[in-house]
Amino acid sequence: MTLAWRYLLRTLNLETSSLRTLRTHSFLNCASWTPTFKCSFHTKPNMPPCDFSPEKYQSLAYNHVLEIKKQHLSPVPTAYFQKPLLLHQGHMEWLFDSEGNRYLDFFSGIVTISVGHCHPTVSAVAQKQLGRLWHTSSVFLHPPMCEYAEKLAALFPEPLKVIFLVNSGSEANDLAMMMARAHTNNSDIISFRGAYHGCSPYTLGLTNVGLYKTALPSGMSCQSTMCPDVFRGPWGGSHCRDSPVQTIRKCSCAPDFCQAKELYIDQFRDTLNTSVAKSIAGFFAEPIQGVNGVIQYPKGFLKDAFELVREKGGVCVADEVQTGFGRLGSHFWGFQSHSVLPDIVTMAKGIGNGFPMAAVVTTPEIAKSLAKRLLHFNTFGGNPMACAIGSAVLEVIKEENLQENSQEVGTYMLLKLAELRDEFDIMGDVRGKGLMIGIEMVQDKMSRQPLPRDEVSQIHEDCKDMGLLLGRSGIYSQSFRIVPPMCVTKREVDFAVEVFRCALIQHMERKAKREKI
Repeated sequence: MTLAWRYLLRTLNLETSSLRTLRTHSFLNCASWTPTFKCSFHTKPNMPPCDFSPEKYQSLAYNHVLEIKKQHLSPVPTAYFQKPLLLHQGHMEWLFDSEGNRYLDFFSGIVTISVGHCHPTVSAVAQKQLGRLWHTSSVFLHPPMCEYAEKLAALFPEPLKVIFLVNSGSEANDLAMMMARAHTNNSDIISFRGAYHGCSPYTLGLTNVGLYKTALPSGMSCQSTMCPDVFRGPWGGSHCRDSPVQTIRKCSCAPDFCQAKELYIDQFRDTLNTSVAKSIAGFFAEPIQGVNGVIQYPKGFLKDAFELVREKGGVCVADEVQTGFGRLGSHFWGFQSHSVLPDIVTMAKGIGNGFPMAAVVTTPEIAKSLAKRLLHFNTFGGNPMACAIGSAVLEVIKEENLQENSQEVGTYMLLKLAELRDEFDIMGDVRGKGLMIGIEMVQDKMSRQPLPRDEVSQIHEDCKDMGLLLGRSGIYSQSFRIVPPMCVTKREVDFAVEVFRCALIQHMERKAKREKI
């Protein structure tokens, strides 16, 4: 059945009482539609109100900023969009550029703004600490560090009670690698293909996204294993994921048995038997892969994998840099949703709501093993500013019920996006938990081949032009990452979904015009 015919059948089955749905489906019938008139889809969806007015931008001219970047900053091309945004101010889930345009931030500075841009409570704590004490280093004691350590430790089960404070996710994973090797006296560490655990020389060995790989020596004694991706991988079905939305692939498994999980575990076992030494140092896993496109594993996979790793003498490390602090809604930590207890947990990003801060949490036994092998010291780790801000973030998450909001609003958004997936053949998959959501774009659902990068980029641009900022991800840059600040509302989700719908319709219009030429 052709793509156009599938769209036509959907159109004929529409309820004519729904004008918006009728318009949407008529545009989807792209192969037979002739663009003879302009429709309301070319009008930007109405942006929800915001009770904040930004200051007038009075800093460097845009072209001067571009020139400085070209001459003095890293030449690595990282900026989004053909004309990069020059951001000026932020408030909660909103960002403002130098021209005064307002954007709904659904990327959170790469999953880093947890409680909202410039949250007033966090800002007030930061300003107060700024006037009291900035820095001492850990050779002196200061109350903010001890207060924060006590609060963070209370959020972990026994025996995860020893905290090392550092400054970034890469630093945290660097240290976790050293801990695993010091404790086990082994070297080999395993991570998933598609994993992102940092871009430092050490953690590059764990990161298995081709874009970040280098021909230079780095990350020795690291081995990759198959990512149990139930949408793009060889196995998976409609009951595999811990998510309100499942893949469209069919599944014939019994309710209490996941065949895909068993097949992926066989692959993991094969890695342990063929690619590493008889005894290993450990295994790193994100509870949900972020950079790879919000990839979820089959239910029960991590539990079985942890058992196999421990049989090989290794420790299990949960990388909570993107998943932690209530973002997944159902649990405060991502590992809890897998019913596992790691030996080491790393965290960063949302821990400081944008302030540079990270931590490694482990057991007293592993901490002592590290202390015997290394005089670990970090000049800025645990500084008074970071710890005061970290404590404020924890308080806001609790007082404003942001974990619960992530669950409620995130589930609402997942179900809305799943409806869009059923309408658009280029939306291959919608997945995630809470406010960590991925949309994988494909040429069509049958092939699951990635939508070409330039087409995804244009959809990305269209969303930006309508006031919505999304993240990009996936091995082929074929996926959108939706990770807004945890204070986002259902009304703002409605706006975001409508923007994305309009961007997809514009894409179908462009495709129809190309096919007519």
